[in-house]
Order: sequence, then structure tokens, then C-alpha cells
Amino acid sequence: MTATPLTITSRDNPLLKRLRLLAQDGTAYRKQGQVWLEGDHLCRALLARGLRPLTAVFTDAFWPRAPHDLRDASDHVVIVPDALMAGISGLESPAGVGFVWALPPVSAVQGGVATVVLDRLQDAGNVGSILRSASAFGFGQVLALKGTAALWSPKVVRAGMGAHFGLRLIEGLAVHDLAALGVPMLVTSSHQGDWLHQARLPWPCAWVLGHEGQGVGEGLMAQAAAFVRIAQPGGEESLNVAAAAAICLHAGAVRSAV
Repeated sequence: MTATPLTITSRDNPLLKRLRLLAQDGTAYRKQGQVWLEGDHLCRALLARGLRPLTAVFTDAFWPRAPHDLRDASDHVVIVPDALMAGISGLESPAGVGFVWALPPVSAVQGGVATVVLDRLQDAGNVGSILRSASAFGFGQVLALKGTAALWSPKVVRAGMGAHFGLRLIEGLAVHDLAALGVPMLVTSSHQGDWLHQARLPWPCAWVLGHEGQGVGEGLMAQAAAFVRIAQPGGEESLNVAAAAAICLHAGAVRSAV
């Protein structure tokens, strides 16, 4: 049953102030324990995982034609004028719907599972793309070391396209925190190690992906079970880290299934 919507028309409303902060401040989610999900795709991705938002926000123009699954998604429904949604949105073309979702409690590193480790990756698009690849290829845990782009920032969430909701995400870690993994760590490299297409890839394992310019840090390099590089017959010096991640994670997942 659809909840009776509450109409808000003042930009100074406390809820809208909070939404603007969540939508425009990349680390506000850490203090609030909530994340803003804007647009039909992200909202439906949340629902597809059997999760429910705390609040569903619709524009007054979209509400009359909103599908019932979005209308019925939350017990707290808010309608705002299109102009107020535009003031919240971080998008060039504001969406007609957004959800506020309570982040899951921070969990401990899980040992013995297929994992992706992010070592100080800076670009939100790269991080979101790697989360998509991790989810697609069965790597259910992603661990981010300190210095990595905020995993639940609006830009990373948009780039992740819903992958966040199927992953165990832990950020702000130090190298010593990875001792709990208990699986071999494979470090990607542009200049050393076995060629990916020839390497024996263990499963489960942890793929370590490093800073876009500096690569993987020395502390993690010292713990590597193996170094892996990707053949590039076209002669490019290196691959974008998100592209390299997709290739490596796919190779690991396919071989584990054979």
C-alpha cells in the first residue's frame, strides 16, 4: 500500500538540507550513515536486492506517473517541486525520484573469500567501474585502503550503477588490516610478473589494484603472492586501472569456474 505522501515546498526544510549535503558532499554519508540514490536505475537496483529505502523523494511532475514499485518502496514518501529537486541534485538533468538509504553497519574483513583491494585509487569513475566488475565476476568483498576515493560518495555510487548493494564494502583500512584475508594477493603491474593469459590464478584470491599514477604501494608489494601483467600487443604503455581490473577479474572468475 502506498504511503500518504508529504509535500515539501520550502528549500529550508531540514530534510532537504540533509539531502543537499548527501548529494553534494562526497563524505557526508560517513557522518549521517545514509546515502542519497538519485534516479530510476539506482533506485530499482536497491529494490532488486530486496532492500528498502528510509525515504522516497519524488518531484511533483513525476509523482503522478511514477510506477507502483517506486511509489510503494518506502513508508515515508515526500513530494517536492522540480525546482527543489534540481537544488538537491548533483546531476545536470535532475531525476524525478531519489531514495535515502541507511548504510549497513561497517563489518570486519572476511577471510577466505574472493576480494578486490583498492590501494589509494583517486578517480571516482575508476572506483565505481571496478565495483561493477567485482560484482559481475563474483568478487563479493572490496577493501579500500586509506587514500582511496570515498566508496559511497555520489560520484562513485553513480559510476557503480547499483553494484554497491551486492558487495561487502570496507574502507579506511591500513595494510596490516589485510592480514585477515587469508588468501593469496595478486598484484597488478605494468612491467613485471607473469603474463595474465599464462599465469596460474588461485581461487579465492585478492586482486590488488594501485594508485592511477604510482601503482601499488611498497607495503602491499612486499606481501604479494604473485605479480601479474596484461599483454598489450598494440604497444600501449599501460591500461586504465578500471580496464585492467575488468580483464583480471574476468580471467580469475572464468578460470575458477573451469
